[in-house]
Amino acid sequence: MLRQNRSPLLSLVFFSIAFLVLPLVPCFGEKEIANEDCLTCHDNIKLEDFKNSVHAADLCTSCHNDIRKIPHQDKPAKVNCSNCHTFESEVYQASDHGRARKSGAPAANCLDCHGLPHALLSSRDSGSPAYRLNIPKTCAKCHEDEAKMAPFDLLEKKPFVSYSETVHGKALLEKGLTSSAVCTDCHGSHNLSAPTNPTSKIYRANVPQTCGKCHENVLNTYLRSVHGKASVSGVRDAPVCTDCHGEHTIRSHKDPLSSVYPTQISKKTCGQCHAAEKIVAKYHLPADRMESYFQSYHGLASNLGVLTVANCASCHGAHDILPSSDPDSSVSKSNIQKTCGKCHPSAGAQLAKGSVHLTPSLKKDMMVYYVSVFYILLIVMTIGGMLAHNLLDFIHKFRLHYRRHRSDAKHTRFTQNERLQHFVLLLTFILLAYTGFALRFPNAWWALPFKAWDAGFDWRGVVHRVLAVVFVILSGYHVYYLFGTARGREQLKALMVRWRDFSDPIQTVAYNLGIRKEKPKYARYSYIEKAEYWALVWGSVVMILTGFLLTFENISLQFFPKWVFDVARTIHYYEAVLAVLAIIVWHFYFIIFDPLQYPLNLAMTTGKVSEEEHREDDVIGDKTD
Repeated sequence: MLRQNRSPLLSLVFFSIAFLVLPLVPCFGEKEIANEDCLTCHDNIKLEDFKNSVHAADLCTSCHNDIRKIPHQDKPAKVNCSNCHTFESEVYQASDHGRARKSGAPAANCLDCHGLPHALLSSRDSGSPAYRLNIPKTCAKCHEDEAKMAPFDLLEKKPFVSYSETVHGKALLEKGLTSSAVCTDCHGSHNLSAPTNPTSKIYRANVPQTCGKCHENVLNTYLRSVHGKASVSGVRDAPVCTDCHGEHTIRSHKDPLSSVYPTQISKKTCGQCHAAEKIVAKYHLPADRMESYFQSYHGLASNLGVLTVANCASCHGAHDILPSSDPDSSVSKSNIQKTCGKCHPSAGAQLAKGSVHLTPSLKKDMMVYYVSVFYILLIVMTIGGMLAHNLLDFIHKFRLHYRRHRSDAKHTRFTQNERLQHFVLLLTFILLAYTGFALRFPNAWWALPFKAWDAGFDWRGVVHRVLAVVFVILSGYHVYYLFGTARGREQLKALMVRWRDFSDPIQTVAYNLGIRKEKPKYARYSYIEKAEYWALVWGSVVMILTGFLLTFENISLQFFPKWVFDVARTIHYYEAVLAVLAIIVWHFYFIIFDPLQYPLNLAMTTGKVSEEEHREDDVIGDKTD
């Protein structure tokens, strides 16, 4: 009876075990697939390469785990590295490369960085693309291809080239020092992300820690500094390593191109913040530090390229910068003597008694302030008195010169109409040049009136345009005068270029050199005056045309591309420079500085020339007298 009752229970147990075990029986009967079996067909894979790879101890089916027997199906599933490298895969999927591939964009995958799948080597093997010496070139395969990287708008267009010129790149590529920083040290490997990502190693707030992996002592010093404390507290404007040393431009402090080269520190590195109005105003920093430094002997000598003079870092430190109120600061009252004494060992105590950033003021530097005021007054009174004395002397002598000229001048050279045209041209030319260059050089001392008087609109521009209209009217009238009046046609005929205008300059130079005994006889207008006149005509046409395009830029840009506008602006500026220099060098010499004309040729003032001046010209055909 008992035996009959147990029978159903034993049957249930037996069938349960059979249900679980029987499906596994065929597996035990399958033969393990050896790598040699795979290579029988896949003879394109070199067995020797596979045996030397990092996966040499693994079976082919470890990666191709969907293959149960051979021959297998035509196209096995794609190998998934995450089956074994789970952690690395998760990190990669969250990186810029991983997200890009998810979105369908081309981005580096495992094999792009680690090498051929069946010959993949350990990153410690010198033949591996992921070996430290090879990493920059591995990254360069993609990142040095500008066309391939163009859609991603990366800041570094040629990162391998720029890296190879840095102190890190030279140490790695030229000296073979594997301890030098490579791409993955700064950007990460599987976790590479953009600098805008707070988890990125090159995110601004994370840069000190990234650099500190190698430069630990420097990091600890920096974190104690005023910059480091500000950065840790979340101040985005606080400088981090890359602000001073650069990113793909990091060079040795001994390299003249380095941003921390002695002559560059104050000018480019510290100055980019401490001379910036926004930074100075926002954090209530002294506004005159850079200006006062460059006015000092140290700053002046540094600008000349002297390497031994003190720069900002010489006094304030580099990574250990602290406010002067901190007792540990190199510029605190207790340490300033020691700091100055590094360069001036016998004068440190005396130097500590004066101001460093010297800006004469009654409150800070009373003695310097009073001495400065005294000398300014002395200069104004002395030089002002000299100018007044010489001005009176010049006026008196010029009157004598004018009276002598009036008594000697008998022959008409220029009519009243021509002199009036010249006078209007003189005023408009000078004022056009003045108001035009004031726009180009707004901080020059002579441009101060336009900044001092704030009328609420660009009155400089209004004056410039009004004068331009006057100049155009004058030019138009002069054309009428030349062709519409008998006197104008006669003057135009005299100003026409002739063959002798090419030989006269050669003969004049020969005469001045003593090669020719006689000075050539000039026509009514010599090559000197003709060259100046026709240069004025050419310059006037150019300035009027380009000025029109610049004045009516909205109309101009409806018909011409912007590059035409930019070319017109360039021509307008350089033509003005050429005209002003020509007037100073050529015209001023022949009417003022020529020893025979000094202090001024008065022909354009009185309209007449003396008998002697009249005889010097070849006046054939001259009917003005």
